[in-house]
Amino acid sequence: MQKVLPRRRLLLFRLIALSLPFVALLVLEGILRLTGYGHDLSLFMPSGTDYLVMNPHASERYFRNQQNATTGNQEPFLRKKPEGTFRIFVLGESTTIGYPYFHNGSFHRWLQYRLMRSAPDTPFEVINVSLTAVNSYTMLGFAREVAEQEPDAVLVYGGHNEYYGASGVGSAFFQNPALNRFVLRLRDFRVVQLIENTASRLTSRPADLRENLMKRMAEGQQIPYDSEAYHDGIRQFEANMTAMCRLFSEKKIPVFLSTLVSNEKDLKPFVSDPGPDGADAHFAAGTRAWQAGHFAVAAKEFRLARERDKLRFRAPEAMNGIVRRLVRDIPGVTLVDAEARFREVSPHGILGEETLLEHVHPNLYGYALLSDAFYEGMKHLVHPTRTLSFAELRQAMPITPVDSLKGAYEILILKEGWPFNSPMPPEEKRPKTMEEELAGGLVVRQITWSDALNRLEAGYLKAQNLRGARQVAEALALDSPLETTYAVQAGKLSLALEDTETGLFYLRKAFHQENSLETAQPLFVTLLKLDRPEEALPYLNYAAAGNPTLAELQSYVTPLISLKKQLATDSLNVHLLDSIAQLYLRFANTTAAEKYQAKARRVRGK
Repeated sequence: MQKVLPRRRLLLFRLIALSLPFVALLVLEGILRLTGYGHDLSLFMPSGTDYLVMNPHASERYFRNQQNATTGNQEPFLRKKPEGTFRIFVLGESTTIGYPYFHNGSFHRWLQYRLMRSAPDTPFEVINVSLTAVNSYTMLGFAREVAEQEPDAVLVYGGHNEYYGASGVGSAFFQNPALNRFVLRLRDFRVVQLIENTASRLTSRPADLRENLMKRMAEGQQIPYDSEAYHDGIRQFEANMTAMCRLFSEKKIPVFLSTLVSNEKDLKPFVSDPGPDGADAHFAAGTRAWQAGHFAVAAKEFRLARERDKLRFRAPEAMNGIVRRLVRDIPGVTLVDAEARFREVSPHGILGEETLLEHVHPNLYGYALLSDAFYEGMKHLVHPTRTLSFAELRQAMPITPVDSLKGAYEILILKEGWPFNSPMPPEEKRPKTMEEELAGGLVVRQITWSDALNRLEAGYLKAQNLRGARQVAEALALDSPLETTYAVQAGKLSLALEDTETGLFYLRKAFHQENSLETAQPLFVTLLKLDRPEEALPYLNYAAAGNPTLAELQSYVTPLISLKKQLATDSLNVHLLDSIAQLYLRFANTTAAEKYQAKARRVRGK
């Protein structure tokens, strides 16, 4: 007679049997992690003991073909946010990271430069976690981790890659955004990485890395206007951006969400249907209207041409409508109307080559405009104490000739390939300049950006081009804010050029990061020359602590400050004026002394 197991024991055996596959997966997961298989896909990783930087593997969660995965900036920020620091994160795609210039060509660097010059007493951290070839799935995924890092503001510009970017309509597992987000989260597990990598090796052909990323991501994926795939991209953008904005809103984190720009009049559609309602027909009609001076008609036709372009590298008009709705409906989200800012400066309000390099990426003027739109939207949060106008920003921004040339060369290479297929212009028969040689080396990855700029600075110094050398030093200081050497160089070169306030700005910045005699001495010397002894004293005291010979100078500066305070309430006191002049003469500051002597003479003359 067969023995019957008690019901409880039978249930236990069944539970054990059901759990065995999960236990096996957990064991395998542990083994894979212990043996170092796969990658941690967290957005941030440690850099030393005190800082975090963007994880170069963070993008792998979103790319089905890992050979196409892209990397972003390594902009360190402190694990523990210092009191008084204003921390900004930037989310987006290739435009947001500054393609084709990158580094200081990116709009966030234009913004960072303007913020630090207009609010010099506020420490700013601006961390760009944007990537090329990604879309709203990546922005939402990164947003969850950005929200944990105490941001004071989050800047968002994206929407052009919803169809061909990583996990976009053309490559997503599902057309349901919630299901796709669930699948993307599963990639945290090394078991899932193993399964996907194995499946990819067995079923996918290797990516042809000779082709540009646009072709590898999008070739053969035409999306007609008003098709199901067309609407899937719009729904995907709306769902992910809504979730992202609500996430930040619930945590009371201010979001600055931008409208998108793309080329209308100077980019022929990539792929068109035949007939009168095809993209080519509308583009031709727009061109004829433009040439005839019928600009309202031209604007309408150019926009229809963009909407009907079947190769969707430019976001549909609906994306900007979604941005405006999110700003209206979700608390804490502020509109940055980049589209309106670009139209202001474009002939007859139609976007083209004046601000854009090809289909969506701005030129340097365009990136400056984009930064201006964000600055105007958020400046009420940072309370600038000085004014740096847009015109002054464009004049002062440290974009070197190497940066500009490198961007131009990158675009020539891009346009030579699919889908532009524009022949490379013939090379000029003349010796290349130093700047051209360095930019060429950058484009073909023979040298790094910092190496190129260090060589450029050395070349300028050899030629006694102090203004050029100062521009390079500023560029390096902006790109590597933790390297005080560059700020010191920028400060000293500014003083040599008699740009005193810029010199003081950089030397103060360097001293604040790392106290040293090298920065303290030019600071107190310059400030005393400018008759600002109260500002000079802290730097003088620091220097004197290691140099007893400065004690005599200290003995003059302390009473100077006291006399100037008295003069502030008794400005016509000749005795005070003479006393201040005499103290300045004791350490040979004849310029400051003459200022007070002249005033004393005027008072006596009365």
